[in-house]
Amino acid sequence: MQSSLKSIALIGTYLPRHCGIATFTAGLAAAILDNDPNIDCSVVAMNDRPEGYEYPPTVRFQIRQDRLNEYGLAAGFLNLGDPDAVCLQHEYGIFGGQRGGFIVELIQDLKIPLITTLHTVLRDPSSQERQIIVRLSELSHKLVVMSERGADFLRDVYHVPESKIALIHHGIPDVPFLDSDPCKSKVVADDKIVILSFGLLSPGKGIEYMVDALPEIVNSHPEVLYFVVGATHPHLKAESGEDYRLSLHLRAKELGVADHIVFHGRFLEHDELLEIIRAAEIYVTPYLNEAQIVSGTLAYALGAGKAVVSTPYWYAQEMLANSRGKLVPFKDHRALAHEINYLLDHPEERLAMRRAAYQYCRPMVMKEMGCRYMELCSEAKSQRSRATGLAVLHTLSQREQRLPQVNLKHLRLMTDDAGVLQHAKFTVPNRSHGYCVDDNARALIVATRAHDLDRTDASLADLSAIYLSFLDDAFDPDTGRFRNFMSYGRKWLEEVGSEDSHGRALWALGVMTGWGLSSGQVAVATKLFKNALPALETFGDSRAIAFPILGIQAYLRRNDDDQRAWELLQTLGDRLSRRFTQYATEDWNWHEDQLNYDNARLPQALMACGRAIQNDDMVSLGIDVLEWLRDVQLNPSVGWFAPVGNQGWFPKSGSKAQYDQQPLEAAAMIGACIEAYECTQAEEWIQLATTCFEWYLGKNDRQSKLYDHASGGCRDGLQRDGVNENQGAESTLSYILSLLALYNLRELTAIHNAGEKPERDSYTVDRSDMRLKSVDLP
Repeated sequence: MQSSLKSIALIGTYLPRHCGIATFTAGLAAAILDNDPNIDCSVVAMNDRPEGYEYPPTVRFQIRQDRLNEYGLAAGFLNLGDPDAVCLQHEYGIFGGQRGGFIVELIQDLKIPLITTLHTVLRDPSSQERQIIVRLSELSHKLVVMSERGADFLRDVYHVPESKIALIHHGIPDVPFLDSDPCKSKVVADDKIVILSFGLLSPGKGIEYMVDALPEIVNSHPEVLYFVVGATHPHLKAESGEDYRLSLHLRAKELGVADHIVFHGRFLEHDELLEIIRAAEIYVTPYLNEAQIVSGTLAYALGAGKAVVSTPYWYAQEMLANSRGKLVPFKDHRALAHEINYLLDHPEERLAMRRAAYQYCRPMVMKEMGCRYMELCSEAKSQRSRATGLAVLHTLSQREQRLPQVNLKHLRLMTDDAGVLQHAKFTVPNRSHGYCVDDNARALIVATRAHDLDRTDASLADLSAIYLSFLDDAFDPDTGRFRNFMSYGRKWLEEVGSEDSHGRALWALGVMTGWGLSSGQVAVATKLFKNALPALETFGDSRAIAFPILGIQAYLRRNDDDQRAWELLQTLGDRLSRRFTQYATEDWNWHEDQLNYDNARLPQALMACGRAIQNDDMVSLGIDVLEWLRDVQLNPSVGWFAPVGNQGWFPKSGSKAQYDQQPLEAAAMIGACIEAYECTQAEEWIQLATTCFEWYLGKNDRQSKLYDHASGGCRDGLQRDGVNENQGAESTLSYILSLLALYNLRELTAIHNAGEKPERDSYTVDRSDMRLKSVDLP
């Protein structure tokens, strides 16, 4: 087929990466070229590891999935190349950010028509997942789904207009309809009956139920061999090795069917896979739940004319309708055995099923799929109003400020096997002051959130383990309290630490519980978090109330059924609110008679708590307090951030100290601004967060940089005569927390551009939006 298209760019994972999306992207590229070999079909590849992969020349640009800045660079690269259309393969897990939100940064900067293929369409999305799809819809010429149910979900759940939706089935190899016998000799002895499951191996595939079904199948058909073909999913392997595969081996041996099962534990090339599919009599997908909108492996098997037995996930229900296959209940090995034995006992019915499946899938062959995508690209191209010459380049004033890369070099230098040291002499760790819970709690938050941002960096889990271990050792079960200070000789220097340090430890443990990626670390943090909560009943310090509120909010992401935590959150929020309402006046909107340190964490906690418990008055109070703090801490003549100095603070009856200004205050204001933006989606809070971050970079009262790009550390404060050149833990961690928060804000602003923004008087959040999907915790 000759088309008017000259070039198409694809975005997605790509072979040799072992990933279903990579196989699809490579198949789509080949299908396009099969239709028109003159098209320049290039790829922007998503990488899940720093070293990338040995890609073919087709891959022209690579994005490390957890590097937000690289998404903008990719958009610029595509705009300069100016292809006729871009085809994006969307799956939440292959992009960085919360639920893959970083991809919005790329597509919102594209000047080229976009076709987006949705490999997952959720029936019950979180608010963030819904917003991502809505944003994709707004920025795409078409959303492509691979099943009727996917189209239904887009219409009914996401309210995507019908005109935006295109149904193009998953492509399949164009192979002849053959019996298995002529193909079997390349794989197994001719007298064997092959039952097959293939694809990347993970617990969700339900292979254990097929193993459980084998004794009954083998009893009726002793010549059966069950082939489990495919490597363990790379991310599962990184987390738990081959535990799942080994458990299947053990299960087969215990059931006496080890001689009837073959594990082929590698990622097969295309031709190898087709040979094994051709050799199979029956293909099985015993998946564990219905929420799968497409399955490339099922499409391949049906397209080759295989008899299929499957659990009723969404795609299987659609593809196996009208006697094209057999459906069995989830997690029912007896039903699997019954249907497989039935098909083996009734070859005529099996043949009719195979023919029905094969004929149904003929329009799905790869070349036809490629043709359909080319039609969409041509349609998008024809509707594009082209500008002549080069793609538009933004001036610096038009371009959003790029964020620095997250650099943990100095944090790693300050960390030993006990924890992070408190202080430094210039950039050299100072051992004489030892360690404290405050800094190790901050470090645990940093390591946990940095790992969520960059899931490819396993060393971040090693860091969080050190900080978590420090907190675990600091907790005294006899008193129910954390000790705070430890000498470099590993001796605790007090029996009971401050209320502040206890509250900050709870905040960090809540973050690990709600955001951590290591199940073992999450388990330790959860136990310690619960054991440390009772002490809050007697706390009087307001910050020691605010910090745990932030920790409980994070904890509830994975534990929203913990009624005790919800009740404690409400109690703490009410207690903090009363302190403001009872003490604040019209010209002094504060809970006590002095502004000192970490001030903005208090309104942040009020807003976070109010948003979680659906208390608009509490959110409004937090916003009012934050607005007052903003007015106090912005330099009125030039508009830059000027926090309260620690040489005198700011007493109610006195004047605000200008110096020494601490990095801790900028971090607190940025965190509070992001919470305010979450509540209101008002652009003013984005600008204020940016202003506070620029304080680190030299936009301050001394026009001096606090952040040291060379070391990755942050100087300890802004003084009257310049900066304190020591780069201690608190300052460095404050900077990194600020940067991580801005990465989160960048993602939020991109996603929140979808749909209408809420009015100022509505801050409520559905509890389901706080839940973390189980797939986020390997």
